[in-house]
Amino acid sequence: MENPMPENDLEAKTDTMLEAALGGLTPHQLLIQASLAEAANVAEREAAKAKNRERALKLLEAIEKSQG
Repeated sequence: MENPMPENDLEAKTDTMLEAALGGLTPHQLLIQASLAEAANVAEREAAKAKNRERALKLLEAIEKSQG
């Protein structure tokens, strides 16, 4: 059976892994970055909805014309 890692080593490794996961950013900076990315994603989805609505209206118009 392996010996458990000393607590100081575990904390140091955990800190190193957390720092690597954050990409050198502070947690606050990472939160801001994620928030900005989400806002951009919302804008993209809204643009896609508008484009889909426009296409649907054109399709509906074409269907109505074809039915006379």
